Formats: sequence, C-alpha cells, structure tokens
Amino acid sequence: MFSEVLERFVDKSPVTVMVRGLLENLLSADKLDRWFEATCARQYTRKILFSSLVGLMLQVVCRTRASIHEAYRASMIAASVVAVYGKLKGVEPTTSRAFVQVVAGDAERLIDTLGGTRPARLPGYRVKYLDGNCLAATEHRLKPLRETAAGALPGKSLVVFQPHVGLATDVFPCIDGHAQERALLGPVVATVEAGDLWIADRNFCVLAFLSAIHARGAAFVIRQHANLIAKPLSKIRVVGKSSTGKVDEQPVELTAADGTVWQLRRIVIKLSQATRDGETTLNLLTNLPDDVADAIMVAELYRQRWGIETAFQKLERHLNSEISTLGYPQAALFGFCLALVAFNLYAVVMAALRAAHPTRDIDAEVSEYYIAGEIAATYTGLEIAVCETDWEPFAHADTQKMCTLLFNLAQRVDLKRLLKTPRGPKKPRTPRTKFKGKPHVSTAKLLAGR
Repeated sequence: MFSEVLERFVDKSPVTVMVRGLLENLLSADKLDRWFEATCARQYTRKILFSSLVGLMLQVVCRTRASIHEAYRASMIAASVVAVYGKLKGVEPTTSRAFVQVVAGDAERLIDTLGGTRPARLPGYRVKYLDGNCLAATEHRLKPLRETAAGALPGKSLVVFQPHVGLATDVFPCIDGHAQERALLGPVVATVEAGDLWIADRNFCVLAFLSAIHARGAAFVIRQHANLIAKPLSKIRVVGKSSTGKVDEQPVELTAADGTVWQLRRIVIKLSQATRDGETTLNLLTNLPDDVADAIMVAELYRQRWGIETAFQKLERHLNSEISTLGYPQAALFGFCLALVAFNLYAVVMAALRAAHPTRDIDAEVSEYYIAGEIAATYTGLEIAVCETDWEPFAHADTQKMCTLLFNLAQRVDLKRLLKTPRGPKKPRTPRTKFKGKPHVSTAKLLAGR
C-alpha cells in the first residue's frame, strides 16, 4: 500500500505517519483555503493562503520548528516575513474558533468510527468541562509595549473539553487579557443543548448561567461561589464518603432574574486533604436528579473535572501553545487555537491506539509526552524523504477508509517505546543549611569528601 520509503517510516515511527496522514486528510491545503473563503468575515487572501499560515504555525506549535521565522525560512511562501506577521495579526478570533470546531467535528467522527471512545462519565449525558485559559505574557516586541514594565497579556479563552472523546470541542477566544471569564459566558450559553452536563469551577457560578443551562434542558455540576446565595430548604444530611472525603447533601432554592424559583441540590464535600489553596470544604450545586446521580456520583464527577487541568498541562508541556513572540492578540489566540487543533489530532491517535490494542489501558500506560517527542524528532525527515504523491491514500480517504488506515498503523506501534515512566512518591526536600553565604562550592570536592 505504501511506497518503500514511507514503509520505512511506518516501521520506525507509525505514530508520526498517523499524524501526517491526519494532516493530509483533515487539513489539506485545498480544503483549508475553501473553508477559509467561506468562513472569514473581513480578512481576505492576497499572496498568503490560509493553508500556508496553518502549515507554518503548526510546525512551531508541534515543536518541529523553533520559531515562526525559522518555519518561514523553510517554507515556500512567496511573501515577506513582515507580511506573514501582518497576516497572523489579522486572523479573526471567530475564524480561530470556527477552525477548532470544524477539526474537532471531523476528529470526533473518526474516533466514533474507530470505536475509540471512552466510557461515558454519566450515561445519557454529554459531559462538557468548561475552564478558562489566560495566555502568558509575551515579549515586549510591539512598539506600545517597549516601555512597559508589566507583563503584556495577549488574550484569554474559555475552552470546552469532552472527556468521552478526549477532544477540545469548542473555544471562546477574547482579545482582552484582563477580561473577566464570566464576561465570556454569553456565547457559551448559545451552545448549551438539552442532554449536556456542564462541569465547571466556581468562576462560572453565575445565576444567569445556571438559569440558562437549566432552562435549556441541560444539567450542571458547578462549585458554588460565595457571592451566589442559595436558600436552604432543609437541614444538611450525611450521605457517605467519596474518594476525596465525606459527602453531605442539602436541597436548596434559587430565584432567577425573571422571578422563576427552582430547586436544586447542594453537595458538600469535606475533603480528606486540603486543596492547594488550603480549602477543606467544597460546595457543589447541581440540578441533576437524585435518581440519575446521587451525591457520591456528583462528587466523583466534579473530581474528574481536574482532567481539564491535565489537558492544559499537556498543551503547555507537549505543544508550544503560548508563543511568546506573538504580541498581537489575534495572532496569539490563533496560535493557541492551533495548539488545540494539534491536541485533537493527538486525541485521534490515542483513540486509534485504544481501538487497536483493546487489552491495554492506553490512557494510563502510554505517554503523550513520548508521542509528541517522537513526532517532533521524526517529522522533518518524513517531510523531506516522502513524496507528496505517497500521501494520496490519506488525502482521498473517506471516514471509513481513513479509520482503516489509522487502525492498521496503530497495530504496528511498539507500545514499549511509548510507555509512561511512573515515579514513586516525592521525598521531602532536604534542608539546605550548609555553606550559607557562599556564592558557590566545588562539586568534585564535596563528592570526594563524602
């Protein structure tokens, strides 16, 4: 099926071939440029195609190129690097968001067809984790920033993760790095559908947001903010114990802005171990019926919300999700959204591995860090050695054919090379009491004296 050269890469690094094949299938140049022309509102194409921007930026995001300028020098873009940066700063946030949505939709279809979905967290509901991400301060390259001592924040986003497929399915970018996360909830409400289960931290515990979710036939498990007062309807009753601590429950009442009164439950978790902020009690609000999810289940659903924190850590560790040289908000947000796209491509690879190796616990055993490292080390050589025509089986494959290709490649992955290296519990830090006041010591002399 594959050429002799491509077959060598399949033998040595099938995951890299899987990612390159996904790029050819989901992000082909013709497909991207047609999509851009149909989606963009103000930006237009003159010399630099949208597909060229995506290809250039993905190299930086996936760490196959160290910088945008290096990726530009290796590209075939027939325009100056100044024009490239000008194009990047003009990418509309709506375009960045729509790009994440369309790729997530394609990736979800592939994962469903592969049979690589995870078990539902709560049968009958689409679990959606909502959390915010503030982009780190950028370098002071822009003229208005050069005399500024404070860190320059290029923007922030709300991101929606769906754990059953492991995808970032939506993003709500904002160019104001100082904006309140709550101010971005309006567009989120427009996406709420019946059958959703929204799980979020207390930053999103806003009466209007909870009321909108409830009114649309969806459910929520959201940590109660101190500013939101819920009227108790009876005394707290002891329920039992979860994996994080003792659990109590209490029926409460909320009154919406239009005067509508509705009842829900407050789940109180008395933690066995304090949070990093020193808190020992969590109050959760939920409108889930008790016969669908009891208090212990609600507490467990919220505990699993930490998976979105892990997803952000993966974006930071495995991908270059916050490019410090991109000072313009639109460009920085575009880079972050492309990191979400790359994250979703990796999620398809993980789903293919789950389908091809059903006896292994892929999520627990396989390191996405090692996958990202192997791709970064192999991708450039793959691009140089393999002819464009060799990727045609991926480019023209429909969903079923693409899943067959991915499944066959996943079967050839040597999982031993990608296994996580678990570490034991951390040892307490040794007090540093010797040689205080000295600028340095000789390591060799200390070792000899030992």
